[in-house]
Amino acid sequence: MKRRTFLTSSSAAMAATAVAAGTAVAGPPEVAPNPQGAQSRVRIALNTSTIRGQQLTLPEQVRVAAEAGYDAIEPWIRDLRQYVDQGGSLTDLRKQIEDAGLTVESSIGFARWIVDDPQVRAAGLNEAVSDMELIARIGGKRLAAPPIGSHRPEDQSPPLSVIAQRYHDLLLRGENTGVVPQLELWGFSPTLSRLGEVAYVVAEAGHPDACYLLDFYHIFKGGSDFAGLGALEARQMHVFHINDYPAQPPRESIADKDRVYPGDGICPLTQIIQQLVANGFEGYFSLELFNPTYWQQDALAVAKTGLAKIREVLPAE
Repeated sequence: MKRRTFLTSSSAAMAATAVAAGTAVAGPPEVAPNPQGAQSRVRIALNTSTIRGQQLTLPEQVRVAAEAGYDAIEPWIRDLRQYVDQGGSLTDLRKQIEDAGLTVESSIGFARWIVDDPQVRAAGLNEAVSDMELIARIGGKRLAAPPIGSHRPEDQSPPLSVIAQRYHDLLLRGENTGVVPQLELWGFSPTLSRLGEVAYVVAEAGHPDACYLLDFYHIFKGGSDFAGLGALEARQMHVFHINDYPAQPPRESIADKDRVYPGDGICPLTQIIQQLVANGFEGYFSLELFNPTYWQQDALAVAKTGLAKIREVLPAE
């Protein structure tokens, strides 16, 4: 696979490190304490997509994240709503999260805030507000704002200037909830698939809370060069989805299910992270995987393995 490289000097070495997506897990490794230096400047979260195939309840997901040793959890709104619909207490869930020493730095929702149809967009904004109010009740700080509704080839994609105004409107709605919508890059989408596009929207939104939700896999999928991250304000990246991708299938056909543990693919993660930290990134790397092979394994083993592999790719200082 011809890929864009973050550092030219690393390209030859990185091209030889591909590992197949279905790599088996021998067992949950022991996670060493986070050492001092560059590694101590970032924290690690578990996006619950990584263990969604195990069909755990949200309290079980919290238990796994805490027992594995993560700093935070990134739940999906659909799981939170299911928990409430089945009689779960948000007060009890928040207490469980806090007692476990976790925070909720981000959450994943799919409100259609970006679309052209005014009625659908209005409903999407209301859904986003409802999502933000819900996540706020468990101490959540942020909500993903992906280009859902404009993410398929057949969808009409608004101009970036219009998207910027709609993102501004979404940010205004978030002010009353205390939760910040994060503009999410989706590499497979006709719009907001490249670093330059999300940079434009964040800048033109004209709101102090405007921020990015980026992802190593999606940056690769969208075709942007990782060097472009240097042009973005690192302090506007509170959460960064971490994962890796194999050499095959090629970029044009690679999909979410092909993502692998950090370090098990060909992405030059250590070099990219080193530059992010040097530019001021002090947020959370959230492990987001959709690999069906991992879903067939013990959830705690997967969570521990993922955390250990993230620690291995963090640069020492």
